[in-house]
Amino acid sequence: MAIIEKQRMLRELLVAVLRREDDIRVVAEGDTGAQAISIARQCHPHVLLLNYALPDINGIQVVRVLQTEAPAVKLIALSNRTQPSVVYGMLEAGAMGYVVKSAAADEVVQAIRTVSKGVRYLSPALGSQAYDTENFGPPINVLGRREREVLALLAEGRHSREIAKKLGISIATVEVHRRNIMHKLELHSVAELTKYAIRKGLTLL
Repeated sequence: MAIIEKQRMLRELLVAVLRREDDIRVVAEGDTGAQAISIARQCHPHVLLLNYALPDINGIQVVRVLQTEAPAVKLIALSNRTQPSVVYGMLEAGAMGYVVKSAAADEVVQAIRTVSKGVRYLSPALGSQAYDTENFGPPINVLGRREREVLALLAEGRHSREIAKKLGISIATVEVHRRNIMHKLELHSVAELTKYAIRKGLTLL
């Protein structure tokens, strides 16, 4: 397995803990999203423990890249964040596990063993909410880059005039994007768009 964690002390502690386990072998470690992608390509670890908040690339983006370039690697998110937007985002992108940083070392080991068998693992600290990724709606890639930008701003409560000014486009263009987004996602209100955006990790509201 491999570990990608930006905090050196925590990373070294995790490596030390995991190396005590007879059935777990740490083959690589790093502290950036770019390193995570490189390690997955070159080392092909069975499991990759990935910090959500990396200094160069958002953890959700890293997971999406690895789902395309190294789909055999099973991914576990490691984060101190428990907001549904972050958890949903990582799981929907393709992570099979989510462990909070406050977890005991034994839980990390349990998560690795569980995910290595192809079974999803979620920290008990996340509560009883059901993170059902089957009901997320259409994938985010049905939207173009500009449509995702407009959606994120709509979900933050921005009005068309504000969005137009921020993106340097006309109000009419914003309205066209809004209609196209609703059509592509089969959603019919800003409330529904906001819920979708949160689940996809476009906003942390």
